[in-house]
Formats: sequence, C-alpha cells, structure tokens
Amino acid sequence: MDKYVINGGKPLNGSIEISGMKNAAVAVIFASLLVEDTIVLENIPSILDVAVSLNILKDMGASVKMLRKNTVEINAKNARCGTAPSDMVRRMRASYYIIGAELGRFKKSAIAYPGGCDFGTRPIDQHIKAFESLGAKVELDGNLIIESVAENGLHGANVFFDMVTVGATMNLMIAAVMAEGVTVIDNAAREPHIVDLANFLNTCGADVRGAGTDTIKIKGVEKLHGCTYAIIPDMIEAGTYMYAAIATGGRLTVTNVIPKHLESITAKIEEMGVIVEEGDDSVTVSRGETFKRLKIKTTPYPGFPTDMQPQMCVLMCLADGKSTLVEGVWDNRFRYIDQLRRMGAQITVNDDTAYVEGIHELHPAKVRAVDLRAGAAMVIAGLAAKGITEIEDIQYIERGYDDIVGKLSSIGAEIKKVSVPDEIVFGKD
Repeated sequence: MDKYVINGGKPLNGSIEISGMKNAAVAVIFASLLVEDTIVLENIPSILDVAVSLNILKDMGASVKMLRKNTVEINAKNARCGTAPSDMVRRMRASYYIIGAELGRFKKSAIAYPGGCDFGTRPIDQHIKAFESLGAKVELDGNLIIESVAENGLHGANVFFDMVTVGATMNLMIAAVMAEGVTVIDNAAREPHIVDLANFLNTCGADVRGAGTDTIKIKGVEKLHGCTYAIIPDMIEAGTYMYAAIATGGRLTVTNVIPKHLESITAKIEEMGVIVEEGDDSVTVSRGETFKRLKIKTTPYPGFPTDMQPQMCVLMCLADGKSTLVEGVWDNRFRYIDQLRRMGAQITVNDDTAYVEGIHELHPAKVRAVDLRAGAAMVIAGLAAKGITEIEDIQYIERGYDDIVGKLSSIGAEIKKVSVPDEIVFGKD
C-alpha cells in the first residue's frame, strides 16, 4: 500500500502545466474501437484510468504503442468484440463506453458491469434507453454482465434523456456515428469533453453537429478513418491546483488551459475575494485581503461542477463565516466529510446540503481518499494544515491526476509518496 505524506502550511507559488482531460481521454480511447485504422492521440494524461483503458484495448486485440510521453498510437483493426477483461472493466466507470463502441462497430456487445468511484446509486438506465432506441436489445444478467445485440444493425432515432447525463450522451454519440440514418439527442449534456469527443469523431469522418448545446444531431456514416488528435486540457485538474494555492495563501498560474472552461470554477472563488487573472491560455489566482463565505450548488455544465465540490468544501473550511454547499448531481458525495472532520472541520450535513463553519485553520491528521475528487480535497487540506498529514487509499487520486506529487513539489509543496510501512523524514533523501 502507498500513501501520501504532506508537511503542510507552506504557500504554493509558481506555475503548473495542466495535462489532458481525464474524462475526454478515456471516452476518446474507447471510441477508437470504432476505427479500423491508425489513430494518434496527443496530450493523453499519465493517469491510472488511461493506463487501464489502454490495457483493456490491448487485451481486446488492438495495437497500442506509446510513441512518446503523453502520445499514444492505437490501431483497433484486429480488436475482438466481447473480450474486454472483466477485472479491468470493473475498475472504472468509463468502461461503459465500450458498449457504445462495440455496438457501433460490431452491432453487438458483451461486457462486465462498469465500476469506478461509488457515489451511491449510479444507474445506466439512460444508456440502455439510448441503445434500445437505436435498435439494440439489452439484457442484464445478475447486474454483472451486459449483453447488447442489434440483429438488424443500428438505426437513427430521436432520443430524449430524462435527465442531463454526460455518460449516456457520450455513449449514444459513439454508438450512433455509424448507425443508419440520423440520430437526434435532446436534453444532451453540454460539458467540454462532450465537444471534444464530437471533434474527435468528426476528425475521423463522422458527422456530429450541435455538441455543446442541448440538442446534438448525428448523421450516420459507413466508415471512420484514422487521424491525429490532441485531447483538451483538464479543467478539473486546473481547478484543483488553483484551489490548493488559494488554500495555502499562495499565488499560482495554471497554463495550457482554456479559460472559458474554468468560468464556473473561477467565478465562485472571485465571490470569496480571490483575485483571478486570465491570459490567452492561462489563469492566475491569489488570495485577496478577505476570504468570504459562499453559497453554492453543483449543477451540470456550465454550472459549478460536482467534480470540484470536495475541493471547494476545503476552501469553505478556511473562509469567514458559515458557507452552504448543495450537491445537485450525485447522491452520497459527502462521504469525505468525516475525513475533513478529523482535521478539525466543523461541517453539518443534511441530505444534499453541507453547512460549513469557517475555522480558518485545519489540523494535520491521518485521513484517506474515499474517491477521486475527495482524495484531491484531502491533498488540499493537508497542504493547508501546518504539520504532517498522511493520506491513504491514494489509488483513487492517481486515477485522475497526472504526476500530482511532482507537480505540487515543483511549486513548493512538501509531499512525498511512500510505501507503507516505510517511514518518511522531510529534509532528507
């Protein structure tokens, strides 16, 4: 077992280059199964979820080669349908994109039920509704195996999602690009990684229009071709490092970002009194004279992202007065609150709302990551607290953050990854 050990209480200053977006990268990687040609993907983040995704493709028979750091070549011409290894599929939620890709290419799919972070009930009923609208028959065997067959091929359809769902929107896009006729998605999610997936598919010869709005139209094509494509920057990684700098009283510039994607993340910290400076492809943040309380609710894009909710909660702990944090996307996302309480946080949770009393200073403690973004919040809390904080279950964090130890160390953090039960002494090699 590995853990992070942080000697906190030191301001973070400097700049960090942001990696490619996790949620875009994994979708594009699995969408590559549609293409019987060579694809080169650039700006791929070096994270656990990407490694698992690429290994799944290898086990399915695809050729996967790392050309250089953050650049991978994929050729799925020889990929075999229904061969995704169950143990790997269960390690990540995004493995459900294999269903859309297999249906689109092979007109059938067989896969283990996807895994990933547990936020309570996360059904895939909207995915199934979408696949069935295209002509697939879907059967769940004991909630473990998904079998989908489109005996007469896939056909275009009008699909209205009962709720805004990023995963189902992207999965339907993947499945529909080679379906016969036109597919219209209403009440579609609008996140930047949906636009990125559409741009990738179009670069391969697909005809996807309207991504980034609530209506997406897909005209089916017979075949896709290879391409070279660069993944967009990760706005959640950028937001996490920005919030870490704010929590420690530092000044940080995040580079290789799209500032527009960060608007909801920066708007709320500006309300708290944080100074935000935007460049063409960078954002700089620093703590202002005051650090005010805040009321916020997570909503689908372009609202405040649920993936930044735990990190924001840490800032609320350090702010003046009582803040209110409402979770409007996932159930059970407040499981990390108990970990923050170990660090002195005063937080009361009532259903989907957390009331956070600003205490200005957190205390070091032994905590754990209960999921990916909660783990990032623990890192921020550890960086802000003076003294030694230990974070266990860091495999969740490494699912989504590229070289988090190296990047934080480069801006003044004292953080090291150690193997339990190794001892760590700062200031010594």
